[in-house]
Amino acid sequence: FGKFGRKSATKFKNTFSNELKNLEREEAYNFFVDKVGEIITGTVNDVNSSFVTFNIGKSIFASMPLTEGIPGEEYNSGDRKKLYVSKVERTTKGPKVYLSRSNKDIVKKLFELTIPEISDGTIEIMGISRDAGSRTKIGVLATKPNLDPKGACVGQGGLRIKAINEELNQEKIDIFTWKNDPVDLIAEALLPARSLSVVVNEKNKQALVIVKDEQYSLAIGKNGQNARLAAKLTGWRVDVRCE
Repeated sequence: FGKFGRKSATKFKNTFSNELKNLEREEAYNFFVDKVGEIITGTVNDVNSSFVTFNIGKSIFASMPLTEGIPGEEYNSGDRKKLYVSKVERTTKGPKVYLSRSNKDIVKKLFELTIPEISDGTIEIMGISRDAGSRTKIGVLATKPNLDPKGACVGQGGLRIKAINEELNQEKIDIFTWKNDPVDLIAEALLPARSLSVVVNEKNKQALVIVKDEQYSLAIGKNGQNARLAAKLTGWRVDVRCE
């Protein structure tokens, strides 16, 4: 009878332990499913040639492919990073959490976290285009009169935008004021280059932009980046020409 008791106790203990683990996995799954499309903070646990593994809490470790990281960024054990949760899958070993730092939506979420006027809806993000690790363009629009949306995003002394830059490994961020008129919109999107004129073909969504000769390289950007990001963000094909 004593032997039978020990077997029963061991079986109960194993069953209880397994059920407890299942409950913990389910709780972790529900927690991270609610975080899809949001930012979490993870601690670097391990790095190899293809992946960086983060401890993201709830006894969960998630491996992010380096292709989802910011190009040129270093990861050292113990570093804390902001991570965008793009997807979560249920597995027998617990939730599989897909992470990214290159997704353009991480920029949007960082703006929402950093700038109160965006989180309360006073300023709206109208569009984002991004070359992760290099440059992001973001168009913002104020929903209240007499509010400078670009100035609010930059912050006094540039403090707000600097905080976002630091989170993104010093990635350059161009903020411009969104315009409803396509001529004004394209001119704003090409900043910091100044446009002399913008001629649009609304039927084909094509725009011819004329700039001063000394502004041409700035308007095009390195490897065409400035014009390309502006075109991607606005949805217009942009052709930049010298005066």
